Amino acid sequence: MNAFLIDAFEYSRHKEQRQGDIAVADLVRLTEELADKSGSLHWSLLGEVDSLGFSQLRLSVSGLVRLMCQRCLVPFAFEIASDSRLILAKDEANADEIDALLADDTVDVIVGSKVLNVAELIEDEALLAIPLAPKHKACPDRAAPERLQGAQKPSPFAVLKNIKQ
Repeated sequence: MNAFLIDAFEYSRHKEQRQGDIAVADLVRLTEELADKSGSLHWSLLGEVDSLGFSQLRLSVSGLVRLMCQRCLVPFAFEIASDSRLILAKDEANADEIDALLADDTVDVIVGSKVLNVAELIEDEALLAIPLAPKHKACPDRAAPERLQGAQKPSPFAVLKNIKQ
């Protein structure tokens, strides 16, 4: 995975914005959860300072990945569409303070750093977006072709019918 490192606090203070695409195959932890490594994810990262003066990052990740249905074991396409607001804290204690102050479940508080790996942040966001037990909304009926094939097979009792005569 190519590292894309930023100073998270400076990035936010300067209100920088970047976007791009990253190959799913480059995200090792994510590919372990997928049916295959094809595709890419589009991402956008915006640095901001909120009304309370906290540095924050707005991360958007989108794209199609292939998951294995846990019900029928057939791969299916799943669309990742995630938007997150990440408040940056100086350390764990500061993160707990900010989290208690905000008391907002729609915001995540993370420990920022001068060497924040954006690719890992994108991968974390994608992992959080996929379901724990992925399933089709309606699994394809795999028994239907088998029933049709079974209807075409001669009955094993057809031989007995000839013996009776």
